[in-house]
Amino acid sequence: MIIKRLINFTRARLRKYLLEEIWLEDYIKMGMKIGDHCDIQPGVIFDYSHCWLIKIGNNVTIAPQAYLLTHDASTKKMMNYTKIGSIIIEDNVFIGARALIMPGVTIGKNSIVGAGSIVTKSIPEGSVAVGNPARVISTVEEYIDKAKILLKKSKSYDRSYTISGNISPNNKAKMHEELLKEIGFVV
Repeated sequence: MIIKRLINFTRARLRKYLLEEIWLEDYIKMGMKIGDHCDIQPGVIFDYSHCWLIKIGNNVTIAPQAYLLTHDASTKKMMNYTKIGSIIIEDNVFIGARALIMPGVTIGKNSIVGAGSIVTKSIPEGSVAVGNPARVISTVEEYIDKAKILLKKSKSYDRSYTISGNISPNNKAKMHEELLKEIGFVV
């Protein structure tokens, strides 16, 4: 019994290590589709076991540690079957950090999925969806209009306030102090 547990533990750890070493090109070779000009951030996890069920359109951004899951094994023990479903991310979509996209979901064109959201149902085109479970809270147009109003009354920073702009220690401290109680914007 102890040896069996040790073997299972070792297999699980090895599988985890091997899956972390899979590159985007490997998923594509297995049948996953990814459009042009996509920005897939580090740590995004694609369901290795059924990655060919994932289709990502053009100009899609997926933030760090998002998870696209094409299977749901909750039925496996009771029914001896695992639920599976395609995931379609249409063009010009932004998926926030640590969002979870479940099987059978389509994210419509020009939509935004908020960080940490759990998407269990399809999101219509041009929508902003957030929460657990994710629900549509506005159109993208309404969201951008509100952000533009906020930008007018908020602190904004140029490229010199970014890592790629070689932000100085003084500007880091200034930015930190200015944003203690409010949101700002950076180019």
